[in-house]
Order: sequence, then C-alpha cells, then structure tokens
Amino acid sequence: MIKRLAIIGVGLIGGSLSLALKKAGVVGEVIGYSRTEHVRQQALNLGIIDIAASSVKQAVKEADVVFLAVPLAAMSSVLTELAGNMSDNCIITDGGSAKGELVKLARSVLGNSFSQFVPGHPIAGTEKSGPDAAFATLYQDHRVVLTPVAETNLAALEKIRSMWQATGAEVFDMDVEHHDVVLAATSHLPHVLAFNLVNMLAERDDCDEVLRYAAGGFRDFSRIASGDAVMWRDICLANSDAILGLLEQYHQGLNQLEQAIKNQDGDTLITVFERAKQARDTRFSED
Repeated sequence: MIKRLAIIGVGLIGGSLSLALKKAGVVGEVIGYSRTEHVRQQALNLGIIDIAASSVKQAVKEADVVFLAVPLAAMSSVLTELAGNMSDNCIITDGGSAKGELVKLARSVLGNSFSQFVPGHPIAGTEKSGPDAAFATLYQDHRVVLTPVAETNLAALEKIRSMWQATGAEVFDMDVEHHDVVLAATSHLPHVLAFNLVNMLAERDDCDEVLRYAAGGFRDFSRIASGDAVMWRDICLANSDAILGLLEQYHQGLNQLEQAIKNQDGDTLITVFERAKQARDTRFSED
C-alpha cells in the first residue's frame, strides 16, 4: 500500500498509473504536479489526483513514492528540486524510455538518496497525451522494465515492483545498457523512421493526394509519428549512442535493398523479405 504518491507529470503515463492504482485500491492520497496550472486542474477534475501541488517541493513533501513522468530534458531540474525536499524513506522511480543518462544524472544529483531511486520504464502508451488521455487499464498485460543498479535498495526495488504489478503489468529486470539498446531497436528507431517517412511525404507538393490513397499498412506504421515531438526529441538525444549504432546498421540494410532493386536482383529481395517475415511471424503469431 502506498499511503502518499506524488506524480510529477500528470499526463498519459503518470495519470494512467494513478488511475490504475486507485482502481486496484493500493494507493491512499495522490498528489500531482505539472508546470502548467491548467493541466493540474484538469487532472484534479478528472479524479486522477486528489491534490494539485503548485511545485515539486509541495508535491513530494511526506510522499512515500514519487513517480517522475516528465520529458527527459526536464529530469535534471525536477531531480534537483526533489533532492532537497523529499523525506528520508521516500522512494523515487520514473517512466523514462532511456535509462543510461538518467541513471548518471540521478546518481549525481541525489547523492546519498540515490539508493532510493528505482529506474523504470513502462512499455505502454498511445500517440495521445495529457490528463484526458489517461486510463486505468493502460498497463494491463503490458511489460514494465526495471533497471536497478548496484546501489539500488532492494526493499525500494520490491516496493516499485509491487506497485507496477498492481496495475496488471508484467514486471522484468534488465541491465541499464541492455535496456537502452533493446528499446532503441524496438521503439526509438521505429519512431525515427516513421517521423522521417511522414516528414518526407509532407514536404512533397502532392502530399495531400499521396496520403489520400494511404492504405491500412501505412496508417498502422505511421501512427507512431503522431507521438509528442518534444518527448521523442529528448529520447533521441538521451539514447543517441544506441540509436546511431542501429541507424548505421539500418543504412547498410537499406543500401543492400537499393542495390538489389537497381540490379533487378530478385533473389536478394526474396532472401531479406522472407527472413524478415519469418522473424516476425514466429514472434508475433497472435496477429
């Protein structure tokens, strides 16, 4: 049971956590903070939070658990303000999509309290944002990855594990660096590709006509290009090494396909396409 939960960033991710824990009956009071008063009031009106704090300092005062659901670029200022105002036994966790740089930052800013920080990443979301996008079942049957480090307090780790399990999520532990490579491959790179493709089409003079004939496959792939631009900018910059490495591999594969098409090399195309089809079909057979 979490007696007092502070959520910094009461949009889709933070708001859905609050609603899920309220639905499960495992949280007492939820205090929410967002830098925009309108967003705080909206979260209060929707029942996502019980109290709208006017500052990080007010939100984290006497909190048992603090959940950080702000853009990665805002983490430094939030952690700095949090560090001097949280109680001794307060546990901090987050929902950031890139862990390496955040763990370094938290270790530097939190000092002796760093052991109370449990880095986490709920692998769930939609292309929508804001408090009105939050819903209680967002994390049901989705995965949450926790990336504890050597200093992480084991009791704090288990508290956060239990919190996410109460939302209906499957919780896994993963090494920080491995997490960032895996997420770069399965989430960050696909978003970069989708943003680039849609942007390329948007720059065409016949964009409206081209998109008018877009079929379901294009809509499915391009949906992720509707994600929040600021959030994805922050993710790309925070996890740049892993993303750049994968982009290099992607360029090599794209060049191979380009040459195969130029050379009318159907055998290479068949080999690549069949390997990709088999890899996906054997892992996502439920589709």
